[in-house]
Amino acid sequence: MNVFETQLSRIRETLLMMSSLADRNLTLAMKALVDRDDKLVDMVETEDSQIDQLEIQVDEMVITYMATHAPVATDCRFMLAASKISSNLERIGDQATTIARRTRDLNKEPLLKPYIDIPLMAETGREMLRDAITAFIESKPDLAIEIIARDRTVDAINRQLIRELTTYMTEDPKTIARCLNLIIVAKALERVADHASNIAEDVFYLYRGKDIRHSHSVKQA
Repeated sequence: MNVFETQLSRIRETLLMMSSLADRNLTLAMKALVDRDDKLVDMVETEDSQIDQLEIQVDEMVITYMATHAPVATDCRFMLAASKISSNLERIGDQATTIARRTRDLNKEPLLKPYIDIPLMAETGREMLRDAITAFIESKPDLAIEIIARDRTVDAINRQLIRELTTYMTEDPKTIARCLNLIIVAKALERVADHASNIAEDVFYLYRGKDIRHSHSVKQA
């Protein structure tokens, strides 16, 4: 393996580490919410900084590669995709931190309602993330298209949950603080799915050379 192949391998490995940490933090944040465990909240906040540092490392490696190698079109696409994937992974980590912090507030009050829709949103988002990274590592652009279509499911659950929580607030003002926190949690999970979808779009661009962002036909597939 020459020096350039080694650099490419390091970038892939760092992205895999980032995705693993983002997945773990999202899982911990949801467990903190469901189990009402503040200790897990602290873990999520602590580990988020690791994801931030890995994003910086990816950017530095991309810059180094572009500066020391005369990249062909496929190399340029890989570097662009790698930088954007790392950015989306960092933002997924941020959303996990948002969920954890709202969980700390929610744990101070009685449980408003059994958590059903929110864990479903989280599981769908995690599956989208895992599949998007699989599509990246295993060169599967067709899987990327399927991931993008799943984003609509999370959006629909989010809209339904907001309607339900709005009803709670209207009928009982004492629930307002809890409902608003849950709406923020749901929005964070909706954004997780968006970021996973963004990664899938980047994967498709990487392997097919076609930019499908804002493509209505793809979103409706």
